[in-house]
Amino acid sequence: MKNIILKNIENPNSHRIEEYIKAGGYFALEHAVNEMTPRDIIDDIKKSGLRGRGGAGFSTGMKWQFASLDPKFPKYIVCNADEGEPGTFKDRVILEKNPHQLIEGMVITAYALQSVRGYIYLRAEYPHVEKILNDAIQEAYAKGFLGNDIMSRHFRFNLSVHRGAGAYICGEETALINSLEGRRGDPRVKPPFPVNSGAWSKPTIVNNVETYANIPYIVETSPKAYSFLGTRDAPGTKLFCVSGAVKNPGVFELQLGTPLREIIYDHCGGIRNGRALKGIIPGGLSTSILTPDMIDCPMDFANLARHGSMLGSGAVIVLDDTMCIVKIYERAMRFFEHESCGKCTPCREGTGWMRTILRRIEDGMADMEDLATLEDVAHNVAGKTFCPLGEGAAQVLLSAMKRYRGEFEYHVKYKKCEVTDPSLRWGHMSMDELD
Repeated sequence: MKNIILKNIENPNSHRIEEYIKAGGYFALEHAVNEMTPRDIIDDIKKSGLRGRGGAGFSTGMKWQFASLDPKFPKYIVCNADEGEPGTFKDRVILEKNPHQLIEGMVITAYALQSVRGYIYLRAEYPHVEKILNDAIQEAYAKGFLGNDIMSRHFRFNLSVHRGAGAYICGEETALINSLEGRRGDPRVKPPFPVNSGAWSKPTIVNNVETYANIPYIVETSPKAYSFLGTRDAPGTKLFCVSGAVKNPGVFELQLGTPLREIIYDHCGGIRNGRALKGIIPGGLSTSILTPDMIDCPMDFANLARHGSMLGSGAVIVLDDTMCIVKIYERAMRFFEHESCGKCTPCREGTGWMRTILRRIEDGMADMEDLATLEDVAHNVAGKTFCPLGEGAAQVLLSAMKRYRGEFEYHVKYKKCEVTDPSLRWGHMSMDELD
């Protein structure tokens, strides 16, 4: 299968506009502006079945249609490049190697929505990428792909980079919009949704870097050609960024529905140092952990949901039998507690309590009542927060406690980690078996 999103990245100068044009770049924009109406483009994106690649997986074409039907103008096009989900580094490859594919996708989106202004909201921890993007934007202006008279069709669209300040919460679209407006990056109550009342209370499309990078291929080929890739429920390819206990970590463009086993053992070479597989976090730290018996799960929205998890950002974190589940989630709660915006009490207080109890378990100071309290706190956070941060923190912990209950109980009973005893059956032991 040829790459769609990562095409031409072997070229060391793939970020330059001349090389992008040589590889067929901006042909899709020319085709869209000269031969299609805005409605045609929206219809094609809907037919393609493209779903957002930022985590939620909502229909991209439906989102665009909702914004297009709103009579308010101006409409804003925003790229969420605030790649802050732990374990995720897929968008970085596009930003560094194929910035013009992102720009072309955003300009086509702007034409479809008749938008005149766009922003790339860039993660603060990617300072070197800001220069790459700004250089690419200036190249696009110089070639007439941005500005006041794009393709000599009296279509105008202006684009700029907005650097975030390093807040994980700004990966949530409404918190991102608040930050873009110069406000504190807190999530907003929904509805209204950004497609009707987003930036400066105007219709706003917020899509992920990878989502926009798919647009030129769909417009240049056809929605039917795109829908042949992947699965019926989740067409297209996906960038999977694999890290952790594998021999060959990295970013891989594969069709949606590719089984986890193939990703880990064929593309990543298997588990390093000949260790045993202990678990897989399939879509970034905010997605529920899977056990080794789930390794044949196809990586798409529906199948991961059946296994009680999510595709999320596509960040596959692989754990081997040397890794302590309790320690992993204690560190995870430390992250969620630090990154909570503090707006809602369940998240602000609950993440701290979960981290504190996990620390007690790690330090050998907990009893069985602490495990019950930990579950109770998590249940009191889940479903009671403004945005997915608190919900995600609670659900991933509850999943880990359910699927690796024996490891939590071992910590409490023996005041140490079971990883120190390799004769134990990892993560699937009850207190009766331990006795």
